[in-house]
Amino acid sequence: MQARLIATVMTGIMIVSGVMFGQIGLASAQDRRLPESQTEIKMSLSPLVKQTAPAVVNIYTKKVVTTQQRSPFFNDPFFRQFFGERFGGAFGAPRQRVERSLGSGVIVSSDGTIVTNHHVIEGASEIRVVLHDNREFDAELVGSDERTDLAVLRLRDVKDELPAITLGDSDAVEVGDLVLAIGNPFGVGQTVTSGIVSALARAGVTGQDYQSFIQTDAAINPGNSGGALVDIDGKLIGVNSAIFTKSGGSNGIGFAVPVNMVKVVMRGLISGDLRRPWLGAAGQSVTADLASSLDLDRPHGVLINEVRQGSPANRGGLLPGDVVIAVNGLPVDNPNELKFRIATLELDHNAELSVLRKGQEVMLRMPLEVAPELPARDETEVEGRNPFSGSKIANVNPALADEIGIDTLSNGVIVLAVQRDSLARRARIQPGDYIVEVNGVPIDSVARLKEVVKAGERGRDWSIAVKRDGKVLTADFTL
Repeated sequence: MQARLIATVMTGIMIVSGVMFGQIGLASAQDRRLPESQTEIKMSLSPLVKQTAPAVVNIYTKKVVTTQQRSPFFNDPFFRQFFGERFGGAFGAPRQRVERSLGSGVIVSSDGTIVTNHHVIEGASEIRVVLHDNREFDAELVGSDERTDLAVLRLRDVKDELPAITLGDSDAVEVGDLVLAIGNPFGVGQTVTSGIVSALARAGVTGQDYQSFIQTDAAINPGNSGGALVDIDGKLIGVNSAIFTKSGGSNGIGFAVPVNMVKVVMRGLISGDLRRPWLGAAGQSVTADLASSLDLDRPHGVLINEVRQGSPANRGGLLPGDVVIAVNGLPVDNPNELKFRIATLELDHNAELSVLRKGQEVMLRMPLEVAPELPARDETEVEGRNPFSGSKIANVNPALADEIGIDTLSNGVIVLAVQRDSLARRARIQPGDYIVEVNGVPIDSVARLKEVVKAGERGRDWSIAVKRDGKVLTADFTL
C-alpha cells in the first residue's frame, strides 16, 4: 500500500481549512481565519499541488521468487510417515517467478535521493523510478529499516537538479491541520487527495517497533505507500505507510510515519550508521484506576515499572513509580510514544524528562546513548546430537534486544534462527524462544548451555524448558 501527500504553497497565498486567502506570505496558526466570502471559498489548492507534486515519484520493483514444487504423492500421510520431509521435497525442482509491485516515493534531495517505505522495495532485484514529468531512472538501494518501514534510494545517472521537497517538523503538527496526499493509487497515475490530520501518536497499527503515526482522513489506497504527507506550507510532515481497511480501499483512516523519524532514519541509512538512543526503562500507560491511585488529575503519561541498572534512565535519576509525562516538552501518553520520542533525538546529547513523582513535577536530564553490548552476545551455532542442534543462539543484551525489537530489559539465552531439517526444528524449537532449563539445570548464558549440552550428549534422554510468548513450555525427548 502506498500513499503520498504533497502540499504546494505559492508566494502571496495562504491556505486555511481547505481555502486560500490572498495575502502576502503565509500566516501562522494563530492568524488563521474562516473564509469571509464566496470568492474565498472558491479558491483552489492547485498552486500547492504544482509546487510539491514534482517531488513525488512512482516506484516500480521486480523481485525473483523461488518456489519448490512438491510431489502430489507427498500429500499422502503414508508417504510422509515412511519417507519424511526430505523425500517429498526432492520430487520437485525449484521454480522461479517474477513479482512486480508498485509504490511511491519522495525526492528529498536534488541529487536524486528518495525516501519511501521498506515494504515497497523489500526483496527487490530491480528498482525503476518514474518522475512526475515521465522521466525514468534506475535506482539503487542506499539502505532500508524494517523497524520503521522506511528506505532510502538514490537515482542513477542524474545529470540535472531534481525537484526536492522541504522537510517540515512533525512535532508542530496539530489535529485539524489541512494536509494533501499525493501518490499513485492502484497504478492509475499520480493522484492528489486532501484531508486533515485526524489524530496524532497512533500506535498498534503495524508490526513496526517505533510507532507514533500521524493519522489522516486524506484518501490513501494501495499504490500510495511511500508517498508524501504534506502541510499547507508545502513541507513534508510524513511518509504514508499504512491504512485501516476491511475492503482493501480507503476508509478514511490512513497513517504516516512522522517526518522527524524520517530525518533520523534517513541520516543513519545514508551514513551507514543507523543507531538510536535507548531509555533503559519499562513502563505502562496510566489508566483511570492508576491515575486515581497516584493522585493524578487525569490519566496521562507512562508509569515506570522497571529501570535497568547503569542505563541512561538510571543515570538520569528515573525511578520505578515515576510517571513520565513529557520528553523535551512534548507530551507522552503511552510506552510506544515514549520510545518514539527518545528514538528521534540525537545521540550524545541530553533529553529533558518531565516526571511526576509523589505528586510533584520534577525535571530530569538523561544522556542519549546507544544500547550497550553487555553481556557479549556470544552468537553460537549449536551442533551435535541434542534438541538445540541446528539452532543459532545468543545472550540477550540491550543492543541485541533493540536490534531484534524485543524488550531491552530482557536477559537470558534466546534462539535467533533454526535450520530446516534440523534436530531443533524437529524438537519444535522456534526463533524467539528463551532457553530456560536443560536437564534440570537453569540456563543463564550461552556458555552455560554449551556445558549442559556437552554433558547431556553422553546419554539419550533430554528434558528442556523454553519460554515462548511469556509462557514456559516443557518437553522430554529421547534422541
